[in-house]
Amino acid sequence: MRKWPFHWAWVVLAVCFIDLFINYSARLGYGVVLPEMIKHLGFSRTDGGSVYNAYLFTYLAVTPLTGFLTDRLGARRVITSCALLLGVGLVAMGTASSLLGACVSYSIVGLGATGMWTPVITVVQRWFVPKRRGLALGILSTGYGLGFASMGAAFPWIVQHYSWRHSWFILGTAALAMVLGNGLFLRSSPEVSGLRPWGDRGTASPGPEPEISGVRAERVPVLRSPTFWIIGASYFSIAFSLYGITTFMVDYAEHQLGFPLEKAGLLATVHGSCQVLGVLTVLPLSDILGRRRTIILSNAFIALALTGILFWGSSWPALMFFVGLMAVFYGVTFPIYGACAGDYFPKEVMGTVIGAWTPFYGLGAILVHWVAGILRDTTGRYDLAFVINICMAVAGLVLMFLVKKGSRQASN
Repeated sequence: MRKWPFHWAWVVLAVCFIDLFINYSARLGYGVVLPEMIKHLGFSRTDGGSVYNAYLFTYLAVTPLTGFLTDRLGARRVITSCALLLGVGLVAMGTASSLLGACVSYSIVGLGATGMWTPVITVVQRWFVPKRRGLALGILSTGYGLGFASMGAAFPWIVQHYSWRHSWFILGTAALAMVLGNGLFLRSSPEVSGLRPWGDRGTASPGPEPEISGVRAERVPVLRSPTFWIIGASYFSIAFSLYGITTFMVDYAEHQLGFPLEKAGLLATVHGSCQVLGVLTVLPLSDILGRRRTIILSNAFIALALTGILFWGSSWPALMFFVGLMAVFYGVTFPIYGACAGDYFPKEVMGTVIGAWTPFYGLGAILVHWVAGILRDTTGRYDLAFVINICMAVAGLVLMFLVKKGSRQASN
């Protein structure tokens, strides 16, 4: 690679930032779009949860393979291909007129999204030394916080002047544009570009032609590791608790608490903005505290915030405060669990480990959408569902106390 006045790690980070911004605008923005889709397509809340679960089933089933392919073929090929699928699925969502059509379209979005998390945080971690990964992931993760905030602010305007369908068309066009961006600017590892990770003062000789240098490292027995299973179980628990609130947050504020849509939609903006605050402060702090301690701290605050939303959410200032508090640590949750792969396992299998953890997260998110949707449809309220979410957040906290304090950072 030719000499540039800046390290190419920052170009990779910028490209991945845009990928996350677009992907999470579509993924987290679904909760904002949901009330209008329910109204115009005649869906129940359980139907709305089923559409999101169609996304999650695909995401859950394919992400382990995507993580493996990232280690074997390189992130650029995987991410670029998935950007194309993401764009096609989002455009199809804008044309959906039935439950089946929405489920199929959003499952294609989920297929594309498999390349917008595991490969993205894997390639970013490879371009930065271990002691700078929290900083890099913090900057990267502002992409999904800003994506959520943008949807919360832009959606009411789009609906007023156009329709909810145009939200999907706009996002689909942006995803298709990133096919070109990823193909041109993304690089799968610094070694194949003749570089060192940013923060490494050593020198490197040019790598071979293949994207990822044909990784042949012996795979660690991931499934035999107690650490893998404990972290995975904690990931399942906290994903259950967070998605049970976030997906139905706007609907809860509008139809149970009685706030108007414009006000309820503002919660998404508060949520997204506070995510940015969290990832820019808590994730860099994890470079000092360590991932395990940071996760324990984060899960404790999430449990506290969910309790506040349930018991004091009828007050608008209190609801905004607790949603914001939850969002500070919501934004931290997914990258910090992903960073554990680099701390507890060799860097050559980071993509595989992160991909293998995704079913834990996905099962939690799928299960809570059915549980919360059914409880809301049968009781007319979200109270019982939110109590369960609080208990799951506490479970995620307790499980992390069982993880050994050791780390493989030094070896990476």
